[in-house]
Amino acid sequence: METYDLIIVGAGPAGSTLAKALEDSGKRALLIDKQDFPRDKTCAGWVTPSVMETLNIDLVEYGNGRTLQPIRRFRIGMMGQSAVENDHGSVVSYGIRRCEFDNYLLGHTNTPRHLGTPVKSITRKDGNWLINDTWVAPLLVGAGGHFCPVAKLIGDGPGSHETVVAAKEVEFEMTNEQASTCEAQGDTPELWFCRDLKGYAWVFRKGNYLNVGLGREDNHKLTAHLQEFVDTMKATGRIPADLSSRFKGHAYLLYDHAGRPLVDDGLLLIGDAAGLAYTQSGEGIRPAVESALLAADVIRRAPDFSATSLQAYGDAIANRFGHRESTTEEGFQIPSWIKMPLASTLMRSHWFTRKVVTEKWFLHQEVTPLAANS
Repeated sequence: METYDLIIVGAGPAGSTLAKALEDSGKRALLIDKQDFPRDKTCAGWVTPSVMETLNIDLVEYGNGRTLQPIRRFRIGMMGQSAVENDHGSVVSYGIRRCEFDNYLLGHTNTPRHLGTPVKSITRKDGNWLINDTWVAPLLVGAGGHFCPVAKLIGDGPGSHETVVAAKEVEFEMTNEQASTCEAQGDTPELWFCRDLKGYAWVFRKGNYLNVGLGREDNHKLTAHLQEFVDTMKATGRIPADLSSRFKGHAYLLYDHAGRPLVDDGLLLIGDAAGLAYTQSGEGIRPAVESALLAADVIRRAPDFSATSLQAYGDAIANRFGHRESTTEEGFQIPSWIKMPLASTLMRSHWFTRKVVTEKWFLHQEVTPLAANS
């Protein structure tokens, strides 16, 4: 058996960022992921300049051979009414492909890893965790997304008691003919809010790649809402009429609706495994990266990996993202003070869609980037 100081389950942005942050700490880490990289990942696929700054990503280097779509505008509307387009005058975000982005982050770590390796067994023995009867460590970090096997060990674990956002999306490379007829523009992602305010859909072009999807809290209506949205986008020329690729689904928790404990003895959750997606937008990349850096700081300083010592991580998450609001109120991104028909009016406002929806909810421009050495 091989012994480590910690084992990170999940090699996506959260897991890779944590591994990278600990490489000069003296802690011996191991990364495990059930899939080989590069791999497909269901995600709309954009990151803010704050994420690039925090990760010290050289944009010129990254854009060499990878998709890096500058975003300067947003087209926002409520389904059934006209959209509002806002020009931010500069690059406010970047479109990426998760298969490339995640592989890039993983490739910049020197941490030992086992890819294409599902976690088949987790055993607790003498204060250590034994994974697959092969690897041993006193600390196990869950970074494997919503259904991460480590999350199943803390509290009640993933299940029907959680208010989950379900999303379906497709990303594919358009043919020349499709690209020439597609009205969606690369620097202008489109966000379309459901009329009942329980979710939103998007059309996001990245060069010749097109990403279309929809996320909602009530997943039993997801397929119907998605089909209605796709039909409308086809009819208006926003997406190719011969769109035939298969939509893929995924689930995640919004921060204010998640109730998962973040730590226990020898256990810690980061990223989507911890339920950290922004409540207003559902974005998970920035919370994943920042939670990993906060976790790295605590792991470096912790005298041991008891729940008491690791609780500093939970405190750091609350300080960074706010204390979770205990609420049973329905609604995906929209705060309770925005009700129909007020929402319909606000979504026609250039000021509201720019200053509130885009800059505050989706870009979090008022939040200072987290330094990589925090």
